[in-house]
Amino acid sequence: MSFPTPSLRAPAHPQYKSPYGPKYFYQSHVAGITTKTLVRTGVKSGLYGGVALFAVIFFASGIPRIQQDILQKVPIIGKRFVREIHPADNPF
Repeated sequence: MSFPTPSLRAPAHPQYKSPYGPKYFYQSHVAGITTKTLVRTGVKSGLYGGVALFAVIFFASGIPRIQQDILQKVPIIGKRFVREIHPADNPF
C-alpha cells in the first residue's frame, strides 16, 4: 500500500493564514460548468431569444391570423391591429 507524498497529505498542525492574503474557496462545478457560467449563458440566450421573437412577430405582423390571435391581445399596441371594414366596402 502506497501513501501519498508528504506534500499532498493534510498538515499535522494548522498553518498560519494571513487576514490580508487571498481568500481561496472551492467553486462547485459539473464537468467544468459553474453556476456563473450557466447564469451568463442563460442571460445571453434569453436576450437573443427575445430579439428573435420580436423579429418573427415583426415580419409576420401583416398576416391576419397573427394579428387576431397574438397582436390584438397585447395591452398597449393591440388597438393598432384591429381592422374594421366599413359596411359599404364589404362585398358580402
